[in-house]
Amino acid sequence: MKKIAVIGSSGSGKSTFSALLGKELNLPVHHLDQLYWKPNWVKPPKEDWIKVQSSICDSEYWIIDGNYQSTLDIRLKACDTVIFLDVNRYACIYRVLKRIIFSSKRQYLADGCNERFDIDFIKFIWEYPEKSKPVIMDKLKALKSKKRVIIAKSGKQALRLCR
Repeated sequence: MKKIAVIGSSGSGKSTFSALLGKELNLPVHHLDQLYWKPNWVKPPKEDWIKVQSSICDSEYWIIDGNYQSTLDIRLKACDTVIFLDVNRYACIYRVLKRIIFSSKRQYLADGCNERFDIDFIKFIWEYPEKSKPVIMDKLKALKSKKRVIIAKSGKQALRLCR
């Protein structure tokens, strides 16, 4: 495992898991939320966003965590391993609400992007199993013969499966 894509719903624990895995495997970790958002939640131009990910993917070793489906194929094509954190929506929403309520600034989020309540974001997480997960599962099914695919219900389970 030299090039690892970590995917899953918002609140699934991708960044925390990736940081732990990066330490264990001594690989650099790139958190897409940190790279994507500019201060005050400003989005980058799509061309710039593609260049950022392509540049990382051209590196010899990496872990990239992030959910951005519009550019997922870039990461899936370049990785040798994909880890899907298939955490239930209740746990994901709980984690996100906890971050908002306790105003905890995520370590892996761009400066100037403070947690805030966004009903559309909560709705996205709630609908993830019906809208996003089937698309991801189809992509993972197609990759299984070419790459290592790990599907885990938690970061702890994923770490065990990586060993």
